[in-house]
Amino acid sequence: MARRGENIYHRKDGRWEGRYKSGYDESGKAKYCSVYGHSYTEVRDKLAPLKTRPPAPPVTCQMTVKELFSEWMLAIKLRVKTSTFANYLMKVEKHILPVFGGIRYDMLTVQMLNNFIQEKLDSGLSAKYVSDIVIVFKSMAKYTAKIHGFRNILADVELPKVHRSEAVLLTRNQQLHLCRYLQRNPCTTSLCVLLSLYTGLRVGEVCGLMWRDIDFEKSILTVRRTVQRIRNSTHETRLIADTPKSRTSRRSIPIPKFLIKLLRDSRSNENCYILSGSEHIIEPRTLQRRFKSILKKADLPSVSYHSLRHAFATNCLQAGFDVKTLSEILGHASVETTLNRYVHTSMERKIACMALLESKVYSPSEISSDNTHNVPIILNL
Repeated sequence: MARRGENIYHRKDGRWEGRYKSGYDESGKAKYCSVYGHSYTEVRDKLAPLKTRPPAPPVTCQMTVKELFSEWMLAIKLRVKTSTFANYLMKVEKHILPVFGGIRYDMLTVQMLNNFIQEKLDSGLSAKYVSDIVIVFKSMAKYTAKIHGFRNILADVELPKVHRSEAVLLTRNQQLHLCRYLQRNPCTTSLCVLLSLYTGLRVGEVCGLMWRDIDFEKSILTVRRTVQRIRNSTHETRLIADTPKSRTSRRSIPIPKFLIKLLRDSRSNENCYILSGSEHIIEPRTLQRRFKSILKKADLPSVSYHSLRHAFATNCLQAGFDVKTLSEILGHASVETTLNRYVHTSMERKIACMALLESKVYSPSEISSDNTHNVPIILNL
């Protein structure tokens, strides 16, 4: 135990240690350093001049939030994808700068940020979207602390809790009905919807799929690009075919036999996009609208296009896929993402699993037999 007020300790290794305040970290908290010696007196003498030296105060900032964001955006522009940069720029200009742009950075407080978060939630924005806005703000604050040594004011700001809603999926019978409708009404849109349902492709990946991305000899398609509309610095939007969402999103996927036959029958110039049938890009919103129209014509409930990806993941696991293989097909960086976001169950599946419990573990015939007395239950699922 340290002597009262001296912060000097006798260590287990026999040495003595003394601690003193050396300054402040990026969040404004005190930092401490240590000196060591073979005796209490030696350490006390070493600490004496260090304790009289005032610790370096936190660096104050005279720059505004807008000025720091301008610097940060220039720094990250060459390190992130074009679409990512456009997303950051939109959040900064639409949400952050109108509220904080003219405020000096070191005048920000945690309470100001908490009030901002609450106002955004009250305006109807989802907790996920508000979290994304705050994460952009926090990234700038970390950059500011690292480059300028300013205190990271946002270090203690908590993100709003995100509650993920369960995706609404078509039932198995509804999926079969959709497949029959698509095959009875062949077109490039029907083909792309089937691709998403049987390979788990994202809507932007389907829009960016070209005929040259399919190896018909090996029955494999390769995801090389994704299509999305982004906003540029002039506040206008443009459609781009960019690299996939992440490194793991660039992947090769085996194509089911019936689907490769449909693709062969529709095959066109290798430089054409499958969805448009030409070198012209069709944007994801157009495919989403077409999908809604297909559901209406097929007398099926309205679900999002992304639900096809969820349905694919769920169907694969129920068919016996191992999670690692499914994760790679979906282009996820980890199996946790696959399990937490894209695996859904149904009451039919729950009933089937409970039936397994009865047939393989708690068999009524075995329970009623006298021969099973004191026999341990062995799980054999």
